Amino acid sequence: MSTQVVTLSFFRFARWRDRLWAFAQMGLARPALARIPELRFFKLMGAGTGEGFTPIPDTSAVAILTTWPDLETARRRTHETAVFARYHARATEAWSIHLMPRSAWGAWARRMPFHPTKGDYGDAVVALTRATIKPTVLLKFWRRVPDISRAIGDDPNVIFKQGVGEVPWLHQMTFSIWPDEATMARFARADGPHARAIRAVRAGNWFAEELYARFAILASEGQWNGGDPLANRRAPVAQHAAE
Repeated sequence: MSTQVVTLSFFRFARWRDRLWAFAQMGLARPALARIPELRFFKLMGAGTGEGFTPIPDTSAVAILTTWPDLETARRRTHETAVFARYHARATEAWSIHLMPRSAWGAWARRMPFHPTKGDYGDAVVALTRATIKPTVLLKFWRRVPDISRAIGDDPNVIFKQGVGEVPWLHQMTFSIWPDEATMARFARADGPHARAIRAVRAGNWFAEELYARFAILASEGQWNGGDPLANRRAPVAQHAAE
């Protein structure tokens, strides 16, 4: 039985004409992506600046999240398919990380796109949180984000972190990589800006829709910010479950 693979591809563009092209692709690339036979779910997103969890967009970077039936298909399609080839041709750097879902809860656009698989997950854990923020609480939410961003940036254990979103300020996704489950849990549960924000979200019912997922790393390729984000903290990658 095949294992679902979730791929998050980041692209950075140096020239303004390429940045404008990438912005236009937020709408123009959708039909081409929808025609890829094996692609079951995709989202095109912009990126945040700084530690990645800020309301200020990074106009040089975009991300594409896709789901595939297996790793071979994910690698081939995110390089050879014409729509992805155009991104690679214009980007000054690109990095893709291929993931295996290990747990998921909630909904994204009224559906659950991730299908967890049992297997040997390895040590590293990837956390993905996606939410639609209610317009009435936007100011309250974003007031808390700088403190959370600093806390994540100051944590020496986080391997990689980036904030992305489909619609600025309203549809937000945070993506982070941790060396192990225990390290991630300590950060999430420790009394600080992140824990206080979670309590406020729950008490005020700030999200119209939310999704939480954890993944194991299958593979990665390319570079980001001048190198491989996993190079210095390379943990054993996950293995497909034997069926």
